[in-house]
Amino acid sequence: MTKDHGKSVKDDETYEALREDGASKQKAARIANAQANDDQHPSRKGGSQPPYDDWSKEDLYGRAQELDIDGRSDMTMDALIDALRNH
Repeated sequence: MTKDHGKSVKDDETYEALREDGASKQKAARIANAQANDDQHPSRKGGSQPPYDDWSKEDLYGRAQELDIDGRSDMTMDALIDALRNH
């Protein structure tokens, strides 16, 4: 039986499965809520931004700063890309 995670999580079963697979609470909630909304399609490719591999280190750092990724100031370009992809 799935646990009720309150109003902030729309699909408790998906949320729990993602958490068991190692997803953060924030990421699991985002995906579970997107799947519960018929207007959103999380499995489809998103916007028109170029891949992180094409971004400058300055742009990667700025995005990491927006997302409040810890340790970003010491990260190499490859580490920033990895951290952004796994956030």
